[in-house]
Amino acid sequence: MARYTGADCRRCRREKMKLFLKGSKCDGPKCPFESRPFPPGQHGRGRTKESEYLLQHREKQKARRVYGVLEKQFRGYYDEAVSKKGKTGEVLLQILETRLDNAVYRAGWASSRDMARQLVKHGHFLVNGKKVDIPSYRIKEHDIIEVREKSREMTPFVVASAQAGSRTVPAWLESIPSQFKVLVHALPSRQVIDTQVQEQLIVELYSK
Repeated sequence: MARYTGADCRRCRREKMKLFLKGSKCDGPKCPFESRPFPPGQHGRGRTKESEYLLQHREKQKARRVYGVLEKQFRGYYDEAVSKKGKTGEVLLQILETRLDNAVYRAGWASSRDMARQLVKHGHFLVNGKKVDIPSYRIKEHDIIEVREKSREMTPFVVASAQAGSRTVPAWLESIPSQFKVLVHALPSRQVIDTQVQEQLIVELYSK
């Protein structure tokens, strides 16, 4: 499966904001964005004319990078959002939020989405009692996500369980560290998705 293999911090600098792709490193003084909060490259400090298209394109790239999705898959999510009821941009964010890797990250079982993706791919999670090793697997309302019993003694899960409560879990999920479970109470609405993306700009870009 294709994935981005470059430096994560360059992506934050390109978007001129922290995307929190490296977990706890993003909150510390060693974060490269703290010392170089400008786009990478020879002309990173130069002024770029921000046309309407550029603003729309950057917003799309930002969303892709936050959720770790490549262009082809992202476009597929957009086409699916168009075919569903509701505001296309909000439906698109809901689709991205209900990926299994994102839910694992949101529930506090991984310090970043990259880490969550790796844990899912290695088969450490069950959904409704069945092993799921596909990061893009879409969870549904009333699903139960849990760490496999054989995996619970592994360092990432011991650490995550000990640090339970240090990060806010969104209202549509309920994390139960003592049972290594996550309950999906509902599908997320736009009001509870804190991703700093102007989804309408993405809709405008793709609808041209």
